[in-house]
Amino acid sequence: MVRSHKPPATSPGIKIFFLLSWLMVLSSCYSFTGSSLREDMKTVKINTFPNNAPNNLPSLSQDFTVAVQNRFLQRTTLKGAVENPDLLIEGEITDYNITPTSIGNATTSTTGNTVQAQQNKLTITVKVHYENAKDPTLNFDRTYSDEAVFSSDLDLNTIETSQVKIVNERIINKIFNDIVANW
Repeated sequence: MVRSHKPPATSPGIKIFFLLSWLMVLSSCYSFTGSSLREDMKTVKINTFPNNAPNNLPSLSQDFTVAVQNRFLQRTTLKGAVENPDLLIEGEITDYNITPTSIGNATTSTTGNTVQAQQNKLTITVKVHYENAKDPTLNFDRTYSDEAVFSSDLDLNTIETSQVKIVNERIINKIFNDIVANW
């Protein structure tokens, strides 16, 4: 009589246990925050970014500063500091512009031909000063700029806040990556 040898059945509980164990090993090897800050980096101070742009959106300074603070405090283990921070981030908003990017068909009115923009572009530029107390070789002064294009048919008062948020997010991503990601 020939007996067939079947491998023992693996219960789903054992598979889940091994999967969770493997994930814990991986998470101990890599920080999923995306941060590659040194372990001795504990504090950050982010000063207000004044809006020194010739064209001015009154809430831009506060909105941008709070968004930068939130990014660093929520996505790193850094704590806010008032004095002697390990990292200092400060700067100013130097440009805020809305300009036409493409021209539509000329329309005739009682006063003559009028050219209308089909799309507008919002551009924001920010100068950033960064100091790293633990490693001064990483200090920098850089200018960041980004833009969002939107249809000129949309009411600027209605969409300006959402377009500013998009551009701010892109600029803050660049700043965060330059300081924290070290890619």
